[in-house]
Amino acid sequence: MAEIVRLDDLEDPRLRDYVDLRDVQLRLRLETDRGLFLAEGEKVVRRAIESGHRARSFLMSPRWLDRLADLLEGSDAPCFVLDDASIERLTGFHVHRGALAAVDRPELASPRSVLAGARRVVVVEDLVDHTNVGATFRAVAALGFDAVLLSPRCADPLYRRAIKVSMGSVFWLPYARVDDWYSAPELLREAGFTTYAMTLSEDSVAIDSVPHDVDRLALVVGSEGHGLSPHWEKSADHRVTIPMSADIDSLNVASAVAVACWELRAR
Repeated sequence: MAEIVRLDDLEDPRLRDYVDLRDVQLRLRLETDRGLFLAEGEKVVRRAIESGHRARSFLMSPRWLDRLADLLEGSDAPCFVLDDASIERLTGFHVHRGALAAVDRPELASPRSVLAGARRVVVVEDLVDHTNVGATFRAVAALGFDAVLLSPRCADPLYRRAIKVSMGSVFWLPYARVDDWYSAPELLREAGFTTYAMTLSEDSVAIDSVPHDVDRLALVVGSEGHGLSPHWEKSADHRVTIPMSADIDSLNVASAVAVACWELRAR
């Protein structure tokens, strides 16, 4: 069972994993260096641990001890207890869902191993906003796709905000980063995937007009501002777009992924 440790000193070195959670650049560097990620809120903390990840420690206010008693019962990590005001001073924001966990960051799978176990994947190029990455994972998981491939510049799916928006789907949805991004189209081709690039290029066609009864399918989406790179546009087997009202020229990228995953889902 987790050891309950009541603290009142915010300088206690055991709390260092929870300092300044709103400083994105600092947190990304520290969490990568320390090999951890932060789960926030009862549901997300539960999903992190129940999906097989190991907690290093928990941080919560006293009122959450009973609600998470079953989770603490099965853990050997310490649970640090502070009052709500102290948690806010330590983390830099109001943790209104009351509970946090510092969790061991898993080693990423290789792109080839992720593709080997998938039939429908989403490939994401240079999506740098953590909220959009989290929402993309949530849509991919909800609509029955099997995995995600990320370019090197994509935001970290295990950053606190991305995890929260994904509703914890980043914990069980397989994903990998492709370091040699230029060669990624060939990687997908060798693995037997037909690629569908979402783009506004001149030869794009409506996504509901292309055949997609294929064995292995990859939906490719680009960044929030510039969309897909010319290399990916040219390399894809199909270039597709979502027909929409003339008054609106685009959707949020995660919304577009959701629409496209629904249209290209396995029937």
